[in-house]
Amino acid sequence: MMSFNRHARMLMIGLLAGSVCALTPMVSHAKSKKPAAEEPADDEKAKPKDSKHKDSKDAKAKGKDDKKTDSKDAGKTLKLGIFGEWGAYQTQGKPKTCYALAKPKSREPKTASRDSAYVFISTRPAENVKNEIAIIMGFPMKDGSEASAEIGSSTFSLLAKGANAWVKNPAEESQFIAALKKGSKLVVTAGSVKGKTTTDTYALTGLAQALDKVHKECP
Repeated sequence: MMSFNRHARMLMIGLLAGSVCALTPMVSHAKSKKPAAEEPADDEKAKPKDSKHKDSKDAKAKGKDDKKTDSKDAGKTLKLGIFGEWGAYQTQGKPKTCYALAKPKSREPKTASRDSAYVFISTRPAENVKNEIAIIMGFPMKDGSEASAEIGSSTFSLLAKGANAWVKNPAEESQFIAALKKGSKLVVTAGSVKGKTTTDTYALTGLAQALDKVHKECP
């Protein structure tokens, strides 16, 4: 039995997927060195109390700056690597989330109007969650309706909620992951609230390596 509410994760998953869409190539930013402090004047050297007071103020200011930096970094997405058709990512800040993500190679029907789709496999050490599978369809489905995921000869039932789908039986998630690692493609079929069926096909090349990276960064 999982120790979290799946539906409570939907908003976060949508935001993380969106941040990956907007993710630009990583640039290594070297830390700028502060100029060397000027030698204090003789009269300043003779004022240890003022110096101690200044050090205390500087320490407090540094603490505030550190907190601001942590707050600013929280929620940012760091690209850990691209492996075949899959990417590995990590949210910065605490608690951190690492995840593997991919877009479908093809969508049928091609003319249908809908948002982007993703398969999202997340690991959150602070919640003791590993390999949580969420499939973002990009269009509203009837809540509680069933969709399906096929990997080779294996078929898994999915449960729809909004624009997302989850493995219906949580006990099958480990089997789902094992099938993904061994398979060559994942085919997801789901119907919209308007009764139209969409079939998304994902290539599984690089998935195993992406998950290895995820688990290394979020053990």
